[in-house]
Parts: sequence; C-alpha cells; structure tokens
Amino acid sequence: MHVKKGDTVKVITGKEKGKTGVIVRALPREEKVVIEGVAIAKRHVKGRSGQVGHIAETPRPIHVSNVQRIEK
Repeated sequence: MHVKKGDTVKVITGKEKGKTGVIVRALPREEKVVIEGVAIAKRHVKGRSGQVGHIAETPRPIHVSNVQRIEK
C-alpha cells in the first residue's frame, strides 16, 4: 500500500471525489483505508431500556486505489 495511518489523502474517484482527510485506519489485507469525515454511513439505532434512539454515523472503508496521498 502506498499510504499509511496518519497520512493526509485526497479521494480521486467515486461519490466522495475531491474530499480530503486523514487516514484513521488502514486495512492492508483488504487493501482499504478508513478516512476521517469521508464515506460516512448512517445507521438508525433503536433506544433500549431508557436510552434514546439516535442515528449513528460511522466512516466506511474506501479502496486504496481511489485515494492519493497529499504532501504536507
């Protein structure tokens, strides 16, 4: 992989094209990376035993070939 955790990258293809962020997690076996603030998935969580339900947002992995490292 040409990127690692902590690198600043720019998404070059796909729905999130043009967005930049820092790599939070690298998954080398799957050839994917998780970027902070990019590819956010929303999941509805039901409230249980007195807790209030809410919408949880989590970043989803992007294939490493769709990102380009940005020099600092």
